[in-house]
Amino acid sequence: MKLNSLGAASLLALSLVVISGCDQVEKSAQQVMGKATESAKQAIDDTHKAAEQALSEATQGLINPQKKDEDQDEKQPESNSKEA
Repeated sequence: MKLNSLGAASLLALSLVVISGCDQVEKSAQQVMGKATESAKQAIDDTHKAAEQALSEATQGLINPQKKDEDQDEKQPESNSKEA
């Protein structure tokens, strides 16, 4: 009887160790994925800035993406007032 109880307790303890190990692995994986996501976002932002700069240099400043965005923002309220 004592051997069965000891075996059951050992099995339970081993199961808890495995489960806690799995939780730790999951947390580590989430941290790695979070860091990878931030790195990817930074790379995209850097690429976007470089592309805008290259476009500006290629067109010698004739096309300015930021100015185009500002012009569209200014035009939208006017179009809304015409519809009303």
